[in-house]
Amino acid sequence: MSQKVQPEPMRFANFDAAEFLREYWQKKPLLIRNPWTEWANPLEPDELAGLACEPQVESRLITQDTGDFATEHGPLPEDRFGHLGGETAREPWTLLVQAVDHHIFEVANLLEAFRFIPNWRVDDVMVSYAVTGGGVGAHFDQYDVFLVQGLGTRRWQIGGLCDDETALMPHDDLRLLADFEPLEEWVLEPGDMLYVPPRFAHKGVAMSDDCMTYSVGFRAPSREELIEGYAAHVLDELGDDDRYTDPCLSLPDNAGEIEAAALSRLHEMMAERMADRGAFARWFAGYATQPKNAEIDWQPEEQIIREELVQQLRSGHAIIRNPASRFAFIRQDNGSLLLSVDGECIAPPKECDALIEALCAVPRIEDVAKLAASPAAVSLIEQLHGQGSIALEDPHPA
Repeated sequence: MSQKVQPEPMRFANFDAAEFLREYWQKKPLLIRNPWTEWANPLEPDELAGLACEPQVESRLITQDTGDFATEHGPLPEDRFGHLGGETAREPWTLLVQAVDHHIFEVANLLEAFRFIPNWRVDDVMVSYAVTGGGVGAHFDQYDVFLVQGLGTRRWQIGGLCDDETALMPHDDLRLLADFEPLEEWVLEPGDMLYVPPRFAHKGVAMSDDCMTYSVGFRAPSREELIEGYAAHVLDELGDDDRYTDPCLSLPDNAGEIEAAALSRLHEMMAERMADRGAFARWFAGYATQPKNAEIDWQPEEQIIREELVQQLRSGHAIIRNPASRFAFIRQDNGSLLLSVDGECIAPPKECDALIEALCAVPRIEDVAKLAASPAAVSLIEQLHGQGSIALEDPHPA
């Protein structure tokens, strides 16, 4: 993660979030011409290329040769881009880098404009770079996406709704549509944004070199994922002694029949555990905040000493969230707040409620001096700092 001082979040100046959610969210595409207070491309192409060379960053290079798409998975050799060429490239190419917001504060700040959608729905910000003619072909996604034009221009074409029966071209890495009929078409310039709901066919083609697009994606777990994940969690908690019993068994009319009473008890054994809403809520809080890349260790090189932590809080050091960390909380049936960070649930004392809500709502907390007087708050901050989920920023850096 970039260690620069965290910049100011980017905001919308001309965008009605309530109207958008009512009229467009998961309903129909929408072109939004430069809604930002002031658009500034948050990432240079060379910096994106550098990320694609890192072993713990997911990236793909897509090249086109006479209409066929070939995919190379990162990390990419540092000299790979030199061999591709820019304006003199014989064939178009596109670089895709996932979760750039986890590594670059300026890209993470794009997400602050989208906080009208619950944080747990956020997946990541994928960034693409393409030369003229570059793209990934006509396809559809199972999630909502905002396509923000950063540099250059890109033509987007939107088709109809797709589903599991939609015909795809044979390809090992890309889900390319076998048939694509565009219904709408726009050319996006820097700062322009296109919202595409789930399952709408779309195709983007770079109209200029140095074409950069920021894809702000929102995940939606499938029923299969939820059942599979929660069932596995329930199974992990069950003991071998938790078995079917029938101490009041009576003589059966036919020993070959599975009686209705037995079926009811068996069904209740499963339903009782699966229908425990509190247990499901606690599991889902952890599930929804699991790190995008669990292999990356964000812990600081040296653990902070508690006395030093208290002093930093008293002196006004801001608390900033690691953009790679996911924060969420749930209100439990007893009214207490359960904090979930990076897949782990924490149940601090009630005096930490305001801190929990602030940590989950904003990426930066300025008014922290009063927290130094709360041992519970200090303990929570110490724990989150130790696992790399937050950092403290000096208000007066040298």
